[in-house]
Amino acid sequence: MVTKQKVYLSLGSNLGNRLANLQKAIFRLQEKAGKILDISSVYETPALGFEGDQFLNIVVSVLTPLAPLELLGTILQIERDLGRIRSVDGGYTSRTLDIDIIYYGNEIINNDDLVIPHPNMQHRKFVLKPLSDIAPQFYHPVLHKDTRNLLQECRDKSHLTKTKHKLFKDRSGLFSQLQLIAIEGNIGAGKTTLSKMIASDFNAKLVLERFADNPFLPKFYEDQARYAFPLEMSFLADRYQQFMDDTSQFDLFKNFMVSDYDIFKSLVFAKVTLQKEEYNLYRKVFSFMYKEVKKPEIYLYLYQNTERLLANIKKRGRDYEQNIDPVYLEKINRGYLDFIKSNPNQNSIILDMGELDFVNNPADYEFILEKLEDNILSSNI
Repeated sequence: MVTKQKVYLSLGSNLGNRLANLQKAIFRLQEKAGKILDISSVYETPALGFEGDQFLNIVVSVLTPLAPLELLGTILQIERDLGRIRSVDGGYTSRTLDIDIIYYGNEIINNDDLVIPHPNMQHRKFVLKPLSDIAPQFYHPVLHKDTRNLLQECRDKSHLTKTKHKLFKDRSGLFSQLQLIAIEGNIGAGKTTLSKMIASDFNAKLVLERFADNPFLPKFYEDQARYAFPLEMSFLADRYQQFMDDTSQFDLFKNFMVSDYDIFKSLVFAKVTLQKEEYNLYRKVFSFMYKEVKKPEIYLYLYQNTERLLANIKKRGRDYEQNIDPVYLEKINRGYLDFIKSNPNQNSIILDMGELDFVNNPADYEFILEKLEDNILSSNI
């Protein structure tokens, strides 16, 4: 049985999106180093020992199965993965990420590769202040003083500012800051499958479009000109009613909501299928309804080429979809892209699915989750 040790790590960043760098580092520590137990408040601090932008600093505790040198190697790799380039002369410079081992349990280590406890921690207010948030009574095994005493005696007069930023142990915590993610795409793009996976993995309320019982849909694929308007009006009424019902009341036992459609798709499809006069009338009705519905914080569009769409449609085997015109699918794709382009204030992500197989390839699914993660962190939702 592997013995696990509680360790304390100091993290700092003063290059790029500092908060995003720290959050990504926490996620990677959780993945590669062990279970994140505690995260301190986030402090803004001046660069120490060199001229540079202000740092964001935190301290985290981790329950790790790694031996000290293994942990050091993992930390150095995480720094490199997140863009850290160490100076050749070993001097202090600005950095995307800096991670130091402060304590490894109560162990005392002193060799050429690693010194624990960190030899300078008692002189650094940007380490001691966040450390006091999560381990105020932890005793330094060499100096025999707890964190509060070390902080009181520290001669570092740097001004630290406690920020309002919040960091999370895992993606579930980060995603829970959202109310609604809408995952959109053409017919057969995989939006429902992806929505179900995210809802399952991150405890989200799943909002799925209900359309299988629409009596106009099979008729529409047989005679588009005749059934386009009643089909689109039927969809609009159903989507509006369902969306209002499903999104107006939040589930207290779920972290957020994820939907496999956004009600604006009604206008996208209507513009492709309806005649000009029909569309103008439809748009007026739509505009009244759209004002009342919940808007997603993230609108993720899964772009897929027509060939792959047709293959996916054939695979799922719905009889009424098997004769869909490829030109129709291309028009729908253009309609979605035009909608996104004409709504620059909407927080949209266009994800080219290409050859991605997020169902069977965990790396492809992880790629999509990282895109969502990046968007949340960069937009400060």
